Amino acid sequence: MKAILYVGHGTRSKTGAAEARSFVQRVMERIHLPIQELAFLELTEPSIAEGFARCIEKGATQISVVPLFLLAAGHIKEDIPQALAALKNTYPTVKVQVKDPFGIQSGLLDGLAELIRESAGDISRSDSILIVGRGSSDADLHPAFSKIAEGIRERLGTASVSVCYLAAASPRFDDGLRVIAEQTSGRVIVVPYLLFSGLLLAEVNQKVHQMQKQGIEILHTGQLSKHHSIEDIIIKRASQ
Repeated sequence: MKAILYVGHGTRSKTGAAEARSFVQRVMERIHLPIQELAFLELTEPSIAEGFARCIEKGATQISVVPLFLLAAGHIKEDIPQALAALKNTYPTVKVQVKDPFGIQSGLLDGLAELIRESAGDISRSDSILIVGRGSSDADLHPAFSKIAEGIRERLGTASVSVCYLAAASPRFDDGLRVIAEQTSGRVIVVPYLLFSGLLLAEVNQKVHQMQKQGIEILHTGQLSKHHSIEDIIIKRASQ
């Protein structure tokens, strides 16, 4: 019997964890499969091992692992495969297939552009967009975000689309925000490239609010899971 195991990053934020569970519940309701479970890589329960075991207890003989990750960095390349390797040894007769993360695809970029328009209204060439990534030491990080920035630039027609990171990569969020605020002649639109709420998004909220109090015309879109296109991508991944 087939099963789907959705794997999220996990967070210390109760709001973020609840948001992830609610998001996956909506996805589950759109997929006609009796065995579907959610697990987290770290910080939030249940663990991958617990979610995997629940699938087995319900009769799963094939498990599709669907990562709720935007890009293929260290967690996708190392941490999730390591966790699954031990489980494959424990359950050698169970067939396991790991789906790709979201990656850079036109549907996601279309949804991101639509989310920006919904948050900011019409975009002019004088407006500046700042995409804020989680950050990673992975060598593929900067090329991936360069493609994302170019895709948004093409879709929205604004001249300035910059990228910065919250951790483990440069430029850091504080520097990126300062530079773009100094250089723009229009609005600053901050786009957190994060699926769910959590401590990182709270940091973005705080910095944006501080700049708003300084009289800078700045806003941000909020988390990506607000947009229906993210659900559609997950459903397509899980159903393939």
